[in-house]
Amino acid sequence: MTEDCAVRIAECGVAGDGVSIRNPKSEIRNGKGTFITFEGIDKCGKTTQAKRLVQTLTHAGHEVVFTREPGGTAISEQIRAIVLDWKTDGMTRCTELFLMIASRAQHTEEVILPALHDGKVVVCDRYADSTVAYQGYGRGLDLATIAGLNRIATLGLTPDLTILLDISIEEAVRRRGCAVISEDRMEQEDSDFHKRVRTGYMTLARLDPDRFLVLDGGQPVDRIEEQIEQCVLEKLEARET
Repeated sequence: MTEDCAVRIAECGVAGDGVSIRNPKSEIRNGKGTFITFEGIDKCGKTTQAKRLVQTLTHAGHEVVFTREPGGTAISEQIRAIVLDWKTDGMTRCTELFLMIASRAQHTEEVILPALHDGKVVVCDRYADSTVAYQGYGRGLDLATIAGLNRIATLGLTPDLTILLDISIEEAVRRRGCAVISEDRMEQEDSDFHKRVRTGYMTLARLDPDRFLVLDGGQPVDRIEEQIEQCVLEKLEARET
């Protein structure tokens, strides 16, 4: 293990002997900025709503950074291409997990943390919760292991608000059937996989109700946008007072 990697693991509370230790960076959290993430199963409408929120906040005078996972940096986008390519159907569960974590580590340090420290609003299409839902609940990998890896990749950073758009599996299948763009490797998984992912998301929301805003993704797009806008603007106003 390199010295840089050892320092990073120690800072994130994952000691070599398994003992949890203090993470000083988690105490800083988001600095002066605000970190908002969008989550949900594929075709829930989160990307559409994330982009609409970016426009709303920008028009309101906020400095906004819009990004996504996996991706968000040159390195992370290359990882995204590998993970989501339907031709890589031989990828193992652990390989998929480590690629997601590697993408997040680069993305957090290169894009998200600098923007937050500059006082900007970061709107991210997926973040650490996706790995818990997809690789944890969906693939069946150990949740405690994923939590530890997420702590390393994020340096203890958690969103101020996570907007979870929930739709039924049947509605997701219907939307995929209407989509013009070809499905990626994750979208091609069967309904049982996506049911487990949805269960994972709803479990996360129940465990952290102060962070999650759960909305019915089957509502009209404009209605969802109004609900998100109201919640986000209230949160931003509260942080400024």
